[in-house]
Amino acid sequence: MGLETTVEARRLAEARERGVPWKKWGPYLSERQWGTVREDYSENGEAWSYFTHDQARSRAYRWGEDGLAGISDDRQRLCFALSLWNGRDPILKERIFGLTNSEGNHGEDVKEYYFYLDSTPTHSYMKYLYKYPQARFPYDDLVAKNRSLSRHALEYELIDTGVFEGDRYFDVFVEYAKASPDDVLIQISVHNRGPDRADLHLLPTLWFRNSWSQGGEAARPTLAQVPAAAGSSAVRAIHPELGEMHLHCDAAVPLLFTENETNSERILGVPNPSPYVKDGIDQYVVHGNADAINPARTGTKVAPHYRFSLKPGESQVVRLRLGPIAPVASSEVHGAAPGPFGAAFEEVFRARRAEADEFYRAVIPSSLSADAANVMRQALAGMLWTKQFYAYDVDRWLEERGSDPFAPTRKAAPRNDHWHHMFNGDVLSMPDKWEYPWYAAWDLAFHVIALTLVDLDFGKEQLRLMLRERYMHPNGQIPAYEWNFGDVNPPVHAWATIFTYRLEAAQRGKGDLKWLKSCFQKLLLNFTWWVNRKDRSGRNVFEGGFLGLDNIGVFDRSAALPTGGFLEQADGTAWMALFADNMLEIAIELAMTDDDYVDMVLKFLQHDAWITSSLVQMGGGTGMWDEEDGFFYDVLKLPDGSARRLKVRSMVGLLPLCAATPFEPELFEKYPEVLQRFEWFMAARPELCASFHDPRKPGVGGRRLFSVMDEVKLRRVLAVLLDENEFLSPYGIRSLSRYHADHPYVLDVGGSEYRVQYLPAESDTGMFGGNSNWRGPIWFPVNVLIIRALLNYYAYYGDALTVELPTGSSRRVNLYQAAEEIARRLTAIFLQDGKGRRPVYGGAAKFQEDPHWRDLLLFYEYFHGDDGAGIGASHQTGWTGVVARLMHLFSTTTAEQVIALGQKAAITETPSDWGRRLGGRP
Repeated sequence: MGLETTVEARRLAEARERGVPWKKWGPYLSERQWGTVREDYSENGEAWSYFTHDQARSRAYRWGEDGLAGISDDRQRLCFALSLWNGRDPILKERIFGLTNSEGNHGEDVKEYYFYLDSTPTHSYMKYLYKYPQARFPYDDLVAKNRSLSRHALEYELIDTGVFEGDRYFDVFVEYAKASPDDVLIQISVHNRGPDRADLHLLPTLWFRNSWSQGGEAARPTLAQVPAAAGSSAVRAIHPELGEMHLHCDAAVPLLFTENETNSERILGVPNPSPYVKDGIDQYVVHGNADAINPARTGTKVAPHYRFSLKPGESQVVRLRLGPIAPVASSEVHGAAPGPFGAAFEEVFRARRAEADEFYRAVIPSSLSADAANVMRQALAGMLWTKQFYAYDVDRWLEERGSDPFAPTRKAAPRNDHWHHMFNGDVLSMPDKWEYPWYAAWDLAFHVIALTLVDLDFGKEQLRLMLRERYMHPNGQIPAYEWNFGDVNPPVHAWATIFTYRLEAAQRGKGDLKWLKSCFQKLLLNFTWWVNRKDRSGRNVFEGGFLGLDNIGVFDRSAALPTGGFLEQADGTAWMALFADNMLEIAIELAMTDDDYVDMVLKFLQHDAWITSSLVQMGGGTGMWDEEDGFFYDVLKLPDGSARRLKVRSMVGLLPLCAATPFEPELFEKYPEVLQRFEWFMAARPELCASFHDPRKPGVGGRRLFSVMDEVKLRRVLAVLLDENEFLSPYGIRSLSRYHADHPYVLDVGGSEYRVQYLPAESDTGMFGGNSNWRGPIWFPVNVLIIRALLNYYAYYGDALTVELPTGSSRRVNLYQAAEEIARRLTAIFLQDGKGRRPVYGGAAKFQEDPHWRDLLLFYEYFHGDDGAGIGASHQTGWTGVVARLMHLFSTTTAEQVIALGQKAAITETPSDWGRRLGGRP
């Protein structure tokens, strides 16, 4: 069955073509709203300490909500999530716990185990698993132990505390199935995995985001208990915008009501205007305070209270239903007793599970093993679960903290002072809804590469949003992330844009030219911002600061240099060469149907030439290319006018490899004058061609290639890239050469030593918060760009260019095979090896051996440079989710197809045997 004929694909088409709101309800709750910039109204900008986890149960949020396995409508007005109590914890388990940046020995870190098991793109079916210890949750132990550890020590994890010993925990599965866009069925299954009887309080919670306590005209919504059929309970929810909804419970359980308002007595030490506050249900269940819940059974937060005592191996199922149908009308709509539940309820779940299976059978290549298919499906599930409604009106936030930019007297804001135009209020793809519960522009481009496997429309919307006037700065800068919207991220937006356009053209037979033109116009503003702001001397040599690579440099690249002077960055200039490539691709695509864009083609042909040449040619006599080493380095320009290369063999020097894009001959066939004018431009500047690959030279299929490196330089860089003693790990390409393990780069500045050494796991410094490391580990986004480049080189050179793989092995391969091998190594991180172990879980025996754990996947932020173990944010499915695109790409593409189609091969499906060669469990 083709993808377009599946039931889920039809829902997507209904949403796109007829506006049917299948995506109105989804996993749009954050997993951490506390400790975010949005909630920070401190004087010093210390977001982590201003609003803590300990306060979160008692203090109403200003800009969003969080919860466990939660959902909300697409404006986050009405929220639903899980709450649990094992009879031992000091508080209700209402949200995921983790350490703040200062508490963790490697920065902020989640300390729970939860898994995104499944989701369709319309969220017609979703499944989530949370593992809840039966022992008292070790909050204090986790904080104290991690605080005591040095940056050289491994992190102290929840599993290390012993709370899972003897399997004394509950598996709590939460499933959602939509009977219609507004009718959400909920099933919670609790399993006692331990050897003893264990008690559990289960409190599925419904509440309104507090939009009424901040002034203005927001009307107060209401929740109230209403009569229900015998053996059930029901709540009516009325919201001035959302209308009327009802939560049906499948048992006559008590309903605990309170208000989603701050417990001022606990937080501020002042009396509460009402006894019913945000932590009222916690006070009632955990502390036995009967006065904390409203006997009138009304409020803005409610939880049905289920109690279970489960024998070893026993399970219980709770069913709820959230929808517009009132209990009085339920029997008419859903049939006779038991009303909203019973056979019809079960049939909806059965159908939605079957439709999810049908959808993913069409998405996942049939050549993949069952284990590989499971990896790919969980990667995509994680991408879809990591959507979040993100609200942030920066102008109002500044005004509320006394920093109104237009006020005659104002306090300086600790951040984002110049972004007062921003008004965000959309469902966005997050990097990680706990560790990074805010969008990041360059992460988002990689998210889209994976998300478009299942939801092309959502991918297009995400790319377009970043370019809208509510996001993009009036000067053309794309916002980075909420900690500093003005920071500089790599400019990969245009790359994701042209990829998505071509994908839609292949899938639907026609690309969305209107969308492409709109994106191109805004991307022009962004390109101009880069040229005007980040090219210090007007020589096409770009800076940009840290550019997403955190601690990769000798110095903190976003701070003033201890030497004085400035850096000419190999990666900054390489990113701009790639940006120019991508803008040229878009201009060519538009020019093929609209000759008004022909001049833009010429503009970017010239930009491409200037920027590409600068990587080798410029540097005041000290260029970024080192002829002796055959590698690119940053150049430090000192105040006295001298310059020196910082000879760190890192991803910075590999990124120029990625600025390589082949162009089909059709444009020059249609507009021969373009070729003539460009050849005149190049002939008048012979020094340009002397420093990079000559784009006038045709390759396979008549293609032209824009590349920083000619064939000689390319071969030299590839020899380093594919050397297992340098960058090539058993699990992908390292971010820093292993050469620096025994040969650290050391620079003395005024008696202070600056050192870069190969660190395959966590960072040993506090640079950029110390919570990530680009000095050795494997990062998926840059690996994807390297694979893209290798395929592009292959489309131009074909089989005429071969390399050793690995270097020194005498085994020669073409560049398609090299790309394929890197993708295989990356995918192997998650697959079971011949011993049934997954490299991603390293030495964690529970994950490697326990049948209730070993097939559950976590998609970490980055991976150990030698053994592939997951490191950093554990739920950053965001850009690591691109593993799904890699698995799909090489399972549906062949070398012959790349030769025939060029870049279009990446979005044109032809079965290959790569999936069968992956290995993994049969």
